[in-house]
Amino acid sequence: MHSTVQAHMAMRLVVSSELSFRILADLEYDGGDPFAVRCTFHLPGDEPVTWVFARELLVDGLSRASGEGDVHIHPVGEDLAEAAVVLRSPKGDARMRADAAPLLAFLARTDLVVPIGQETAGGDLDQELTSILSTTGHENAG
Repeated sequence: MHSTVQAHMAMRLVVSSELSFRILADLEYDGGDPFAVRCTFHLPGDEPVTWVFARELLVDGLSRASGEGDVHIHPVGEDLAEAAVVLRSPKGDARMRADAAPLLAFLARTDLVVPIGQETAGGDLDQELTSILSTTGHENAG
């Protein structure tokens, strides 16, 4: 059985340097999918939107600019008290700001489920790979 970590927090959807809106976000981490974090944004008047990205991206993004592709995370300010999250889609970019403290607390709790850097230590992936390779080896041997 895998443990799940959840957090509910406020973020700010940044429209411009003068205008931002408070939105709620739910973070979820499932030890059964140890590389991924799911972040669901609750937008006023819209259906919730969920983005899935690497836990490592969130870890790295709190201390330095990180991300390739659709999700970018970087610290804001020299004290690293805030993080910016940029989500890119064909419909346009969404820029969020979040306090770093609740993100760090969430990551600390995920680390108790699966320590960061030991995502494959459980052996499930290794067992699956061994099984696949041994089956493939038998098929190719004949």
